[in-house]
Amino acid sequence: MVLEYNSVYDELAFFLANLSPRKVLAYKVSAKSQERVNILLEKNSSIGLTADENAEMERYMTVEHIVRLAKAKAMQKLNMSI
Repeated sequence: MVLEYNSVYDELAFFLANLSPRKVLAYKVSAKSQERVNILLEKNSSIGLTADENAEMERYMTVEHIVRLAKAKAMQKLNMSI
């Protein structure tokens, strides 16, 4: 199976997955970051976010997307080596 690069996110995810697929799969966000996301989500559903908070949430969502891609690529890499 050949992995193709579709975007800059895919390229970064593939790079991360190649460093250590098992570490990528084990990665979890810190409790501090998760708490901040929870606060932003709660605030967004009640009173809404400021422009700065919205930009912060977008950054969290971008990182989450990259990590999900990296985990998928790490899984592919591990499955290819079996």
